[in-house]
Amino acid sequence: MKKLIAFALLWASFSASAQTLFHYGKDSVSVNEFLKAYQKNNTGVRTEKAFMEYLDLYIASRLKIAEARSKGYDTLPQIVSDLESLRQQILPSYLTDKESTQKLVREAFTRAQKEIHLAHIFIAAKGSDTLDALKTIAELQAELKKGKPFAELAQKYSDDPSAKTNGGDIGFITVFNLPYELENLAYTTPVGKVSKLYRSRAGYHIFKNLGERKAIGRMKAAEILLAFPPEANDSAKTAVKKLADSLYNRILKGDDFGKLAAQFSNDIVSAASNGQMQEFGTGDYDPVFEKTVFALSKDGDVTPPFTTPYGYHIVKRIGKIAIPSQPTATALAEMQAKVEQSDRINTTKSLLAKKIMKDARFKKAAFENTQLWAYSDSVFNHQSPKTALHLTNASVLFTVGKQNVTVNDWINYAQNFRFRADGSGIKPYAQVMDEFIDASALDYYQRHLEDYNEEFRQQINEFRDGNLFFEIMQREVWGPAQNDSAALVSYYNAHKNKYNWKQSADAVIFYANDLTSATELSTELKKDPAQWRTLVSERSEKIAADSSRFELEQLPNPSHLSLTPGTITAPLVNKSDNTASFAYILKYYPQAEPRNFADAKGLVITDYQAQLEKDWLDKLKKKYPVVMNQKALEELKRNKKY
Repeated sequence: MKKLIAFALLWASFSASAQTLFHYGKDSVSVNEFLKAYQKNNTGVRTEKAFMEYLDLYIASRLKIAEARSKGYDTLPQIVSDLESLRQQILPSYLTDKESTQKLVREAFTRAQKEIHLAHIFIAAKGSDTLDALKTIAELQAELKKGKPFAELAQKYSDDPSAKTNGGDIGFITVFNLPYELENLAYTTPVGKVSKLYRSRAGYHIFKNLGERKAIGRMKAAEILLAFPPEANDSAKTAVKKLADSLYNRILKGDDFGKLAAQFSNDIVSAASNGQMQEFGTGDYDPVFEKTVFALSKDGDVTPPFTTPYGYHIVKRIGKIAIPSQPTATALAEMQAKVEQSDRINTTKSLLAKKIMKDARFKKAAFENTQLWAYSDSVFNHQSPKTALHLTNASVLFTVGKQNVTVNDWINYAQNFRFRADGSGIKPYAQVMDEFIDASALDYYQRHLEDYNEEFRQQINEFRDGNLFFEIMQREVWGPAQNDSAALVSYYNAHKNKYNWKQSADAVIFYANDLTSATELSTELKKDPAQWRTLVSERSEKIAADSSRFELEQLPNPSHLSLTPGTITAPLVNKSDNTASFAYILKYYPQAEPRNFADAKGLVITDYQAQLEKDWLDKLKKKYPVVMNQKALEELKRNKKY
């Protein structure tokens, strides 16, 4: 019974949000649509009165936007251009599958908790799968099965030059150190085991997991690098060692590490910053370098000189940063930024493409791949086909949504993307076709994103409606209210009794960035008030001034001084931003008196604008009759949705 009641309440809630709140002309607004706008835009008090006032403003805005559309303002070149600019600006954030991205973030966070000691055998792919490469791989796999030491096989077979000396041992790696496809291979290989053979675009890879450890964190350090000269002999290396030992002894005796780095280090980048390096972690530098530096036990410790293939290093620990062990919001946000900048984000685009193909009902046309490859060879390689071709440039290869993708589209794409990015040759047609299908799906998605993503559609609609609102307000209200001088004078003459000065004064109001600046200016001003323009000019970065006639209630006067000519009021501090203001009185008007048109113009514009808008809105309500769903409105008020 309880489940039935809960379901009924849920259904009632859904029905309420889905129902119409009001109609205007031929259009309508749902309860849910209005509530989203209200919750987003109403940042003031949340009372029933404020709720109803916002509803009136919202209805008025819908009528104005409807009128803008009826006048064709949505087709104005500037409106169209602005909308397209926004579209292109926000599109990238929608071109990855958010669920897949979050999965990658969680995966990367988990992987960051440990580091893997890895050995690697690499067999280069020379063009396509050559017989030599396949023969080498077959021999290597046979010897692995016999239990031959991995290091020996790396020295014998690996095309990585360093394997000759390190037996394929590339040290510890962690997340983001390797291309994502190889990182996956490393993190799925158990400790002590050899991975399966993996084919990348560069060649063939086999890993051995030599061991794992908890992540050791990241290091901030300063370095003095004394590089070996090119083709240095033993004598040259000995000279470098003597200099390294000499510098180390000077550091132990108290010499400034930063100054020595700036003077002697051959690492130009870090030397310019007194030796301070970019923060680094596992897998970023030579394994010997990392092992030595991470062995420093506390901040300020300095390594004795040690060598890597680059030369002698002396490193000072500045600080160590632990890898976050808990997936806090901050930690996940930082990890997401890294994920989005890495190559793994491309996998989310591929997943999104597959999802689009399903949603848009991707359908392949009836053609044979061999026919398309032969057609492509005839275009790219000027080869005469050996059999008759039944394809033409206009032949349809597949459809995505309502879009036909033709042979001509394929040729244009393949012409630009059939070559490998590393310059190693041409991709197989089948690979290019897979990429072409994904690219076509993503292109279709971009051009029809409003149909597939509600959040994007709402963002675009809000921007479009906002532009239409401002455009029609400028034409119907704001422009006429500001520029129709005859109408303004006429309105003023008809309403003169509204525009009167209360007690007032000709005054200068000084606006200061802070109380100190206001006090200093006030002190100087009292010495020679006539020089107020010069004093403000000398302090233009901190002080602004406005000289005009003001009613007394508009003047800052916290001490309630009698405002006679020559009075300088005390500074008044604005508590919201700590700015301060004070006034210098030039002339006092004790009696109320009528304002002339020049004095009243600002008020006249405001009132005339309000009158124009009211009259216009009355016409719009007749053109687009508003019919409120009173039942839905009362339900919103009863449930205090405001």
